[in-house]
Amino acid sequence: MAFTLSKRIPLNDIFIGVIIALVSIPISMGYASVAGLPVVYGLYGSLLPVLLFGLISSSKRAVFGVDAAPAALVGGMLASLGIAAESSEALQIIPLITLLTSIWLFIFFLIKADRLLKFISQPVMGGFISGIGSIIILMQIPKLFGGSSGHGEVIELILHIVREARGGSALAGFNLPSFILGLTTISIILLCRKFCPKLPVQPILMFAGAAFSYLAGDLLQSWGIKNLPAVEKGLPPLLIPKVSLLLEDGNLGQFLLPSFSIALVILSETLLATTNFATKHDEKIVARREILAYAACNLSSAFSGCCPVNGSVSRTGIASQLGVKSQLMSLTAAFVMAAILLFGTGFISYLPVPVLTGIVISALIGTLEFSLARKLARVDRMECLIFYVAFFAVLFLGTIYGVIAGFLLSTITFIFRQSSPVTDFLGIVPAYSGYYSLTHRSSQARPLKGLVMYRFTGPLFYANISQFCEDILGTLSCPGYDTNMESKRSFGVWNGQRKDSIKAVLVDASGITSVDVSAAEKLVWLYEKLDSFGVKFYLAGHVSAVNDQLRAFGAGKLIENRCVRSKIHYALSDLGYKLPFTEDMVESAELETKYSNRKAEFDWAFGSDSEKKMTEIARLLAEEISQLSKDNNEIEISFLRKKEKDYSFGYWDEADEDEFLDILELQIEMLREQGELQTDKNLDEKILQRHIQLEESIMSKKAELIKGIVKRRYRRDARFKALHPKVAAHMELQYEHYFEELAMLNPQLAKELADIISEEEKKLNDPK
Repeated sequence: MAFTLSKRIPLNDIFIGVIIALVSIPISMGYASVAGLPVVYGLYGSLLPVLLFGLISSSKRAVFGVDAAPAALVGGMLASLGIAAESSEALQIIPLITLLTSIWLFIFFLIKADRLLKFISQPVMGGFISGIGSIIILMQIPKLFGGSSGHGEVIELILHIVREARGGSALAGFNLPSFILGLTTISIILLCRKFCPKLPVQPILMFAGAAFSYLAGDLLQSWGIKNLPAVEKGLPPLLIPKVSLLLEDGNLGQFLLPSFSIALVILSETLLATTNFATKHDEKIVARREILAYAACNLSSAFSGCCPVNGSVSRTGIASQLGVKSQLMSLTAAFVMAAILLFGTGFISYLPVPVLTGIVISALIGTLEFSLARKLARVDRMECLIFYVAFFAVLFLGTIYGVIAGFLLSTITFIFRQSSPVTDFLGIVPAYSGYYSLTHRSSQARPLKGLVMYRFTGPLFYANISQFCEDILGTLSCPGYDTNMESKRSFGVWNGQRKDSIKAVLVDASGITSVDVSAAEKLVWLYEKLDSFGVKFYLAGHVSAVNDQLRAFGAGKLIENRCVRSKIHYALSDLGYKLPFTEDMVESAELETKYSNRKAEFDWAFGSDSEKKMTEIARLLAEEISQLSKDNNEIEISFLRKKEKDYSFGYWDEADEDEFLDILELQIEMLREQGELQTDKNLDEKILQRHIQLEESIMSKKAELIKGIVKRRYRRDARFKALHPKVAAHMELQYEHYFEELAMLNPQLAKELADIISEEEKKLNDPK
């Protein structure tokens, strides 16, 4: 709970600010070293930039400072220019890079570049950040065992690690005590992150390492463990970047693109992360104000002689976990850092290098987003490919090429998806409102007589208008129009409906947001071609802006001939179809489908997994019944109905419930066979009575559903008998009892069900 001095001064945020300052000490010093600066510059970059961010930012919880991505980009840039880390040349060049970065950020602020972030996908950013994190980890690994950090891409870094381990540095190769100390630091931080995430373990380890070095310095020295160099006390001196260096030997051209990429990374990574945290906590940020804060912070960093700074995802996460409520946190952190620079830098010379390196590596591990890659691999392989393209491009080609490769692949994927949008053929379910898929998830849907209903979701333009026309004309077998759609989709959709009987094509255009000139011309061509076959053409349900585009591109003929309607049912009314839909409006032939004939919405929600999902729900409920039976609790049908509703997310109707009770009975019998459930005849009787209630109700409202229900029950029981003969035998006895009860209560329904079962038996026994 946050303690407050008053409503305006949250003491908890002051406490969090102290924690963030302490956590920032080892992390910022480590990243300053990565950038090629003396470690004290990490503390310099955690003073003025953090103070300005706290004053300008609209975010309540974001943390700013020296962080991984910009530091790695600067370090890599110095290496490519052949500039030694921590050299006088590096101390002159890095502030210039930071200054140019701040100028780019000011330009981003002026052009409202936050709007461009939607073109940088999460897989691109995730792969890019993971690539940078992996590169920095490889750079830091030699420092764990007493070597020096490397630079370059992955192959060069691996070779550098091998050379350092063999004795390439001033020390005699691999130092085991140093390596153990570094690995211990990493292990402790990762374990604490998992089991006690709110514990500020980094500063604790930092001070523990410094204390141990202070007390046992001779021992550590004898083991070959290095400490950080001593730094002088004092606030950062005001430094004016030497802009004249940009005009020497074409330096400006060398620095413009790298500084642009750094600014782009700062903008995208920080703004995306800040927005994400704000969304999670139901807060709002002002994007342009954030960009202004980034620019001002980097300008102050340049005048402090430091590298570019950006938002820290790891430290923002710590602050969020501790319950931060305001940027009083950042102001406090800045003042604490000033106090450390003035009075507390003496401990730095006692800090062992492997401890600092371990803290940095553990922080970098937290930035890797391979969990996102695993999720993408399950959901969208193309997005997963984009992630790894950006990742490996950073590893093998460098950071700039990683951004370029990921961005290009994202753009290509976007164009490809727009050119091949999701499409579907639609039908209706008698006694239900709405329009349902004929090809995918709604097994009960059937086409309206004489009508092709087609749904197209996406802007209609030059790259996809051909698919649009092929899909529609493929259903009609139009002479002279060669298409493979007929073999792939059309026959499956229009099974039972003669193509020469089709009198109209109706496009559900609710997903069409725009048309271009090519699409408009092709729509007129399609209208005229269909008209030549005596087939009417309608576009319905689209936004009015599409009509403006049709008129502008010369397709006003469609509007003038009433081929466009604001609602689908208006077009259906023009064609003579009236609501509600009845059985005589659809084709008499029954479509063969692989899914059950249950309510369209459950199929729509779970697709091909709908039957599996229903079985899973039945198993869960059967296990719950088993547990209740062990406690001698009587199961009421009201309890089952409530659980059905909870488990099914409210998608079921009477037909679904009837089918579910069949599956539930099978699951209950399996538990009985395993000895997990005591026989409860009262429960069986209650389920039986509920079956009868449901089927009588279904018969009175939707008689055609009964046939499908019984067919599925019969075929499912036949399959189940082969797998579980004992359970199936017991179920047969229950069904006999069910028919006896039904015959007494509703003879007509019992006879109809018996006729359906007899028909199914003949089909199964027919050798043909």
